[in-house]
Amino acid sequence: MDRIYNGMPATDLGTEGWSKPWSGGNGGSCVEAMRLRDGRVALRQSTDPDGPALIYTHHEIESFIKGAKAGEADFLLAGTSVSCE
Repeated sequence: MDRIYNGMPATDLGTEGWSKPWSGGNGGSCVEAMRLRDGRVALRQSTDPDGPALIYTHHEIESFIKGAKAGEADFLLAGTSVSCE
């Protein structure tokens, strides 16, 4: 593959290697993840496997997961708004 970029068609990354680490009782709508050879992580929506892949660096994924574990993303579930400064 010549170039991996944010928003590229997820199918361009191939069909092998995608996993559903966040699946559950959500009616089959899952986030799928793939670790790329250079250490970045691609995410896609399982209900739209031909749609865009979001590409994150290792540091970005690590920061998000640590923040989510610390409760920093709870506002997404609670329906409250948060302002960015």
